[in-house]
Amino acid sequence: MTLTFDYLNQPYPSQRNTVFAKNGMVATSQPLAAQAGLDILKKGGNAIDAAIATAACLTVVEPTSNGIGGDAFALVWTKGELHGLNASGPAPQSISIEALKERGHDSMPKLGLIPVTVPGAPSAWAELSKKFGKLPLSEVLQPAIDYAEKGYPVSPTLGKYWKFAYNAYKKNCTTEEFTQWFETFAPDGRAPEIGEIWSSQGHADTLRQIGETNGEAFYRGELAHKMADFSKQHNGFLSYEDLASYQPEWVQPIKVNYKGYDVWEIPPNGQGIAALMALNILKDDTFTERDTLETYHHQIEAMKLAFADTQKYVSDPTTMTHTSEELLSDSFAKERRGLITDKALSPEPGTPPKGGTVYLATADGDGNMVSFIQSNYMGFGSGIVVPGTGIGLQNRGHDFSLDPEHENALAPGKKTYHTIIPGFLTKDNEAVGPFGVMGGYMQPQGHMQVVMNTIDFHLHPQAALDAPRWQWMEGKKVIVEHHFPQHLAQALARNGHDIQVTLDGGSYGRGQIIWRDPKTGVLSGGTESRTDGSIASY
Repeated sequence: MTLTFDYLNQPYPSQRNTVFAKNGMVATSQPLAAQAGLDILKKGGNAIDAAIATAACLTVVEPTSNGIGGDAFALVWTKGELHGLNASGPAPQSISIEALKERGHDSMPKLGLIPVTVPGAPSAWAELSKKFGKLPLSEVLQPAIDYAEKGYPVSPTLGKYWKFAYNAYKKNCTTEEFTQWFETFAPDGRAPEIGEIWSSQGHADTLRQIGETNGEAFYRGELAHKMADFSKQHNGFLSYEDLASYQPEWVQPIKVNYKGYDVWEIPPNGQGIAALMALNILKDDTFTERDTLETYHHQIEAMKLAFADTQKYVSDPTTMTHTSEELLSDSFAKERRGLITDKALSPEPGTPPKGGTVYLATADGDGNMVSFIQSNYMGFGSGIVVPGTGIGLQNRGHDFSLDPEHENALAPGKKTYHTIIPGFLTKDNEAVGPFGVMGGYMQPQGHMQVVMNTIDFHLHPQAALDAPRWQWMEGKKVIVEHHFPQHLAQALARNGHDIQVTLDGGSYGRGQIIWRDPKTGVLSGGTESRTDGSIASY
């Protein structure tokens, strides 16, 4: 079952090579966070402890993509079994479509307190630590506390997106409730420059309280009261009761078998099912080469069909009219596959049978592996920071619809369609390893491309990530990276695709991969070349 690659014949130029190690590995988008996870491994922690440490550290060293006030999902492989954790939070109990329409809203706002949902990330750290961790949560969070308290130099990609966010918030966030965001993230009246030291004592204090109370302070203590009081002060919907009643949910991961490998995702409300549906459509096709018109055309068409269905049918699983099993059925995949011709289609949902983000991967020498993702959504999230805490609240509620007939219609206590998704690969009931590509609606598209790069085209982890990516946007519009093969872009255009070349690599997600050889225990990892990605290992 061992994956085999020609490591010396890398088809895509890169400044990095696949990294190998035996005892432990952490792959993520920030070197400081990866090193923090590795330090925890060396202190006797396991892959779960390392994932928590890395995730907490990322809230400090990459605040443009995630924060303490965001959501998280995890897939954990331990003792021969894969576990799924859904730590996404619901809408407040006091919010409703009617309440927003009374305030003059025809759609969910992007910024401010209205799109704020219950933050789930701290609950994920506490729950993972309690169920699988070896070290106390307070010790695991210490590297993040140190960076928040003592500061760290801003890295290049981080600095770029921090400046983008500052300019956008300066223009759009001009009322009183946004003041604390500027005091926290632009204390000198501007975004910090690349290489400049930034710190946040409030962030450090909050992480310390979370660690010392195993998350209780955040949901049922002082921090919960501060969030609720600030929300009430500025006419928001989030209450202390919403926070106090929240618990993360252990879920059964979902999968499809793609050419002998089981590809796993978190079930809805996450959009990971879109990647599985696309792979299910393509699983009986034979792709001998990656860079061909047929390969790209079929990938794009399958992804469009999967998105059309998930955007119509996926929401909080308690309100969905079709189950994951129905959406992943072979009969439905065959029906959708029959719509693919040699021309680009305009996707419409079918009828199933009845029945801003950070990603990290960790592994240890005992075979434990974690695929973990967390986000505030759209960069810094809602633009709301609770005074004195460093807690930037997410705006995940923006994805709710105010159409009461829509599957993802806003309702009190409901979880919205969620973009962040961790992935995992197994074969013959043994772990191959964690993988993920963050980036809004690029994520399932990135998952499908990385899986096919690995299984169909035998690219090693770094090459699988470095390969040129495409992203379906809407209708027949597809954007491609500037180093995407020009002759294939032209061929796709002749087939009816609206192909647009873009220069911003950030549009195509940021991924990490760790594969494990089951015979030797050797770990091989790739990290994203489109950001400040790093692998720490020993």
